[in-house]
Formats: sequence, C-alpha cells, structure tokens
Amino acid sequence: MIGAIVSFSAMAVAGRALSSDLDTFEMMTYRSLIGVVIVILMATLRGKLGEVTTRDLPRHAVRNIAHFAGQNLWLASLTLIPLAQVFALEFTSPLWVILLAPFLLGERFTLKKFGVVLCGFIGILIVAQPGTTPLSLGTITAASAAVCFALTAIFTKQLTRQHSVTCILFYLTTMQLLFGLVCAGFDGDIALPTADGLPWIIVIGLGGLTAHFCITTAMTLAPATVVLPIDFARLPVIAIIGMVLYDEPLTWPVFLGAALIFGANYVNVATESRRT
Repeated sequence: MIGAIVSFSAMAVAGRALSSDLDTFEMMTYRSLIGVVIVILMATLRGKLGEVTTRDLPRHAVRNIAHFAGQNLWLASLTLIPLAQVFALEFTSPLWVILLAPFLLGERFTLKKFGVVLCGFIGILIVAQPGTTPLSLGTITAASAAVCFALTAIFTKQLTRQHSVTCILFYLTTMQLLFGLVCAGFDGDIALPTADGLPWIIVIGLGGLTAHFCITTAMTLAPATVVLPIDFARLPVIAIIGMVLYDEPLTWPVFLGAALIFGANYVNVATESRRT
C-alpha cells in the first residue's frame, strides 16, 4: 500500500508537470503505449498471451471508454484545483458504485447502503463547499472522474466473470492507445515529449500499473478493512506535497469532508467483509 501511495502521488505530480507541454489526450496516448509494451511483454514471458480472446469486445470497449474518460478528467483536474481536493473527490468512486450496482449488477440497495451514500455525499458537499465558493470546473471534472472510475469498476467486475486479468489489461492498454491517438490527433497535431518531459511520461506510464498491482497484492495479503485505511493516507500525503511544491493551503473542509467520505466507504467495506 505504501507502493500504491507513492505511485498515485507521483502520477499526480507528473501530470501537473506535463500539463504545460502536453494535453491530457497526449499524456494518455504515451501512457497507454508504455502500458501496451509492458502488458504484451509480461504476458509473453508468462505464457498467457493465449488468454486474450475477441469475446465481449463491446463490453471491453464500454469499460475502456469509461476509464479513458475518467483518466482524462482526473488529469485535467490536477491543473485546476488543489491536489488534496482532487484526491478527496476521487475517494467518492466506491459510493457511485453502490448507487449504480443495482442497475448494472443487480445488487440490492439496502437502507444501510443508503446511509453510507448519504454520509459520503455530505462529505462531498463539505469538500466542494457549494454556496460559499463558486462551483469550479476542477471540482466538476474531479467528481466526474470518480463517476467514470465507478463505471470502470462495475464493468471490470462483469468482465472478470469470464476473462482473465491479462485479457482485461491487454484491451485496456490497446483500446486506450487507440482512443488517445484519435483524440490527440483530431486536430492533426500530436506533440512529441520533450527531453525534460520524457521522465514524467515514464512515471505516468509505470505509475498506473504499479499502483493497481500494489493494491491488488495488498488485497491478497490483508483484509480490505485493513487495506482501506492505509489507502486513505494518500490524502494527507498529497496535501503535504501540494503545500511544499505548489504552496497549496491545507484547508479543514477538505480533510473533514474526506473523513466523512472515508468513514462511509469503511462502513460499507466492513459490512461486506462480515457478510462474506
């Protein structure tokens, strides 16, 4: 989980560093290119390339469109609002899963889940502070990214019933590379990375894979109720990074709202763990 925190934080810093040279579509293109090379290389070395099938291509496409949109919105929000606010709003993704799962996965929406979602959205209001400050574009993009990540999680759960992780990652990287090339090249101009920007592109390309690998590994080593509180440490870490590198203030509404969001997520995870 320490590896995941380092990876996510490094991606945020890298995304902000690249924003002056590349747009989000270009960042995703180069990130996906690195991902394609790594996934194909690892699948070949482990003899799992044969697990990639052409079944369920439409479902893969929908899943990866949601993820591609979420990643671009997340990268855009890094340049618009403080990093701590971005991460706090990103933590609402599991709450959106609770709301969308009854429609897409057929799961029951219980009274306890309603309370969890209500508590989480009170946290969102505290973080966003509508009425006291104008609703910013960065707040909208960060919140929208969380919704896209929730859709990604739901479609991933559907795909894992019939497909291996290798197959899912192969289509994740290849489809997003295609999406990136189309969106980045729509204006006929895809910017090449500069010598200074190349290390940051590598950080983004490796960061996403290592972060999710670390979280998945942590889930196999410890219960989710142990892993989740450590993941929440991303917020104070990125808040300190934002303060040191970008002079971003440490505001109490972000931490109070994030604590409510975390509390709601933790109650839901603990409930599901006991049921399992």
